[in-house]
Amino acid sequence: MTQPTKRWLNKAAEDFRVLRREFRNTEEPAYNAICFHAQQCVEKLLKGFLQENQIHFPKSHDIRELINFALPIRPEWEKLKASANVLTRYAVDSRYPDDEAYREDAEEAVSTCEKLRRIILDDLESLDQLRLSSD
Repeated sequence: MTQPTKRWLNKAAEDFRVLRREFRNTEEPAYNAICFHAQQCVEKLLKGFLQENQIHFPKSHDIRELINFALPIRPEWEKLKASANVLTRYAVDSRYPDDEAYREDAEEAVSTCEKLRRIILDDLESLDQLRLSSD
């Protein structure tokens, strides 16, 4: 795996740790922050995947758009785009006072993040294994 990819994955792992820690907070969980970090985690994982596969992508917070760039090599990810909508809205909206996230939103964001995260990481691991076996 390339260093730029590892950097994307490290940033995504940090977002994942923050969202999990905050989601376990029983006193005053910050639902907006949970949703934001769920979106950020998946966005960075996708960018790492694209980086690793030498697929150029624009600066974007739109997870559906990033998935579209991966479709030529992962056409089965088309089905992930519906889930992507759940997270994409938290890229910006969750940081402003007009849009509030609640427990149900956070639960859905965490669940979606975990699902997409597992798929992307599994595919990256498969690519890495394939490259190692061909060396």
